[in-house]
Amino acid sequence: MAEITVLAEAEINPTEDEDKVKTAVNNILGNATLTVKPSHKGSTLLAEAKGQDSLIKLRNMLRNDRIRDAARRILYKSIRGDKIVFYLNKQVAFAGHVSFSEETAESPLGPIKVTVETEQPTQIVEWLAEKTA
Repeated sequence: MAEITVLAEAEINPTEDEDKVKTAVNNILGNATLTVKPSHKGSTLLAEAKGQDSLIKLRNMLRNDRIRDAARRILYKSIRGDKIVFYLNKQVAFAGHVSFSEETAESPLGPIKVTVETEQPTQIVEWLAEKTA
């Protein structure tokens, strides 16, 4: 499998608990390095992980939540060159599940933006959300 870098970014609003946002990101990404930086709204949580293993939690959640076919469609539409860019609902991720969302307006607290950088994005989509039938 090709080299993979996974980046996640989530706003931490002044009304949110920073640890809960960290938990939400950790629920979807394994072995991620977390950094919190000040931003215009409060702060931003940045996460970076390397390797396919960092996506195992997300892969298992897609399987357990039985949304692989829907996820597959969304992930294929999210391929931009050598990147897969998608958004996840922060509150649902905190609860240990996956719900894809739009970049803005869908989640009042804002989404988690996930960017997967790889030379073979279609292979990663196939692995993350294999066909169920």
